Amino acid sequence: MSLFVPGAAERCMSRLLSAVESELQAGREKGDPTERELRVTLEDAELWRKFQHITNEMIVTKNGRRMFPVLKVSVSGLDPSSMYSFLLDFVPADGCRWKFVNGEWVAAGRAEGRGEGRGHGGIYIHPDSPNFGAHWMKAAVTFNKVKLTNKVNGGGQIMLNSLHKYEPQLHIVCVGSRHRLVSNVSFRETQFIAVTAYQNEEITALKIKYNPFAKAFLDAKERYDTPTD
Repeated sequence: MSLFVPGAAERCMSRLLSAVESELQAGREKGDPTERELRVTLEDAELWRKFQHITNEMIVTKNGRRMFPVLKVSVSGLDPSSMYSFLLDFVPADGCRWKFVNGEWVAAGRAEGRGEGRGHGGIYIHPDSPNFGAHWMKAAVTFNKVKLTNKVNGGGQIMLNSLHKYEPQLHIVCVGSRHRLVSNVSFRETQFIAVTAYQNEEITALKIKYNPFAKAFLDAKERYDTPTD
């Protein structure tokens, strides 16, 4: 793994983000014939839909909390010998602030300004980046190390506003002499409301049912709370 001095790392990040921003603004189609058959498929889509059906929630903390379900995608159609970086950010899904009232989420005013922004802890670069297309296509690309925080400048973590709804957005950038955005994709099933504590008991139950780490934590807590004879 290559090591970068801070200045070099910042320049690398700047070039990646610049490629994303400029290509998004231009609204260009994928121009490389080798990538016109590119497909990005959400893994565990059925599980995501279970959470979407009752409005998914993700915990944000000062120290950062990992997501569940974990965002995973399968990719095909990249040039196996070209180098790509995978970037993830979280865009507001609407213009509302939300609150949980009488067992349901309701809009409660306008969303706050998006203080995090790109380049300020609002974007995550997959640690395997950059890598060959063959690498990205051999197995599902997993974003299991992403941490969500409500702390400004949270050490490279993703800073989100509590009680706001977000949608993860994946950017695939071909890196080389000229960085070029290859794909920009998101999935409605992965939308969630950022919270500091779960509001809906049904969400809590689903997290415990399907997340082995949450179940292990609950089992340990039950053993601790059970009085001994």
